[in-house]
Amino acid sequence: MVNNNNNDMHKVSSEDSQLFRDSIGAVKPVEHDGARLQRQKPRPVPAQSHADDQAVMQQLHDRPFAVALVETGDELSYLRPGIQKQLLRKLKRGQIAIQLELDLHGMYVRQARPAVKAFINDCMARGIHAVRIIHGKGRGSRDRTPVLKNKLNKWLQLDEHVLAFCSARPVDGGTGAVYVLLRRG
Repeated sequence: MVNNNNNDMHKVSSEDSQLFRDSIGAVKPVEHDGARLQRQKPRPVPAQSHADDQAVMQQLHDRPFAVALVETGDELSYLRPGIQKQLLRKLKRGQIAIQLELDLHGMYVRQARPAVKAFINDCMARGIHAVRIIHGKGRGSRDRTPVLKNKLNKWLQLDEHVLAFCSARPVDGGTGAVYVLLRRG
């Protein structure tokens, strides 16, 4: 049935209504209690920030860095510019209590690097500021040179959380370990 009147355009004839019901079949009414269920929105993932961080770390790892290679018995010592020398002296003397340690013995460089980064990040998150990292003396390496010691020397100097580090006292591993002082907050 065609009707040209605008007011009558939205009216449905009884024949059309019956034809619709016959074609649909039996219908069960939907009950609704009025409650609106909303999914909790997932927290945003800073994917670009993570990608940027990874790219920077890879560039730092691949880029030549002017740190002289150290030998097995050489002591490591580093103080970030602007930090008081007295802090490094206390660290060297063992006057700062070590709160946690990481042992890299037996790790390859590809395993040690993420382990060091994760360890430092964990320490920062937990408010830990003085740690010991055991890198070994390199006697088990192919050339019997301190591979991890040299890499750790480089990585720690590049890490913004590190204020200072030095070789440990003999009782704590000597030139096979370092004390590391991390930023607060």
